[in-house]
Amino acid sequence: MNKKHTIIHVILTGGVGSRLWPLSRKSRPKQYLEIFEGKSLFELTVDRNREIADQVIVVGNVDNCHLSRHILEKNNIPYQDIVESTPRNTAAAIAFAAFAADPEAILIVTPMDHIIEKKELYNQAVADAIAKAANDHIVTFGIVPTKPETGYGYIESKGENVVSFREKPNLETAKSFIAKKNFLWNSGMFCFKAGIFLEELKHFKPKVYKKSKIVWENNTDGKLDLELSLDIPSISIDYAVMERSKKIKVVPSQFLWSDLGSFESVYDYLVSKGHAVDENGNMTIGTQNYTAFIGMKNTILIATDNANLVLQKEYSQDVKDLYNELEIKKPELLE
Repeated sequence: MNKKHTIIHVILTGGVGSRLWPLSRKSRPKQYLEIFEGKSLFELTVDRNREIADQVIVVGNVDNCHLSRHILEKNNIPYQDIVESTPRNTAAAIAFAAFAADPEAILIVTPMDHIIEKKELYNQAVADAIAKAANDHIVTFGIVPTKPETGYGYIESKGENVVSFREKPNLETAKSFIAKKNFLWNSGMFCFKAGIFLEELKHFKPKVYKKSKIVWENNTDGKLDLELSLDIPSISIDYAVMERSKKIKVVPSQFLWSDLGSFESVYDYLVSKGHAVDENGNMTIGTQNYTAFIGMKNTILIATDNANLVLQKEYSQDVKDLYNELEIKKPELLE
């Protein structure tokens, strides 16, 4: 690893995991559910990067910062806490971490809801990204795809150069991406110097830069002011910087990756870990009760204390629509 620069692991903990309702709730989003061999996705993210980073910055929100704190203190990991009073998307969240860091520090920015395996390949990819970031590039991690996936965005690449970013495709488009062999899954992980990111943000989205800077300069022990925060335009790092900057490089990565953004990906993960399914591929999650599936294939029963979901795994992306409906009709079921 290149240790000439301080390496800071920035963990973004936003998101409610709406596609994993009813397991994921506002009071305990998916990243804090201890269903991954006894650990949560947040804890796995921290563990994965412990040997790589010199420091940790957690950018969270008022609803989940206590959950992050509990895990980090349990593991005796010192960290800097940045608590957003209201979500303003990833461009601002990353800007806060960059303002908190030395301009020459290299940030490894990761969401906290990924499953990553083949750690040696992950370490290799991070080392490559750090080397590129040290040369003032803004680096994204592209995952070599294993199937046509409609739940992920894609990066069209030529070697280490990014040709274009693509939104989540339909199945036919995803198949054409795989056939071309130069498309990677967009992992949502980044690596760059704090100062380089802020320069690019200031250039392309000066209002986001300026308003985020004001909010950061008025923080109280890492807690951000609500009224000032509401002035920040809500925009993702992809739209603000990644799709505009000329400094972008991609690291094509071979480590096993899933963002566990749907029950289909949770199903695949649990099957890989030996979770029981019947002869028709049906699975239960959250109950030890005897459950029989008749006339059903690839169906998941998700059971909780006050809500059950019965889902054909191919329709996993549609759970978000149900979540949005419950927000209006039965919001208490989201808490």
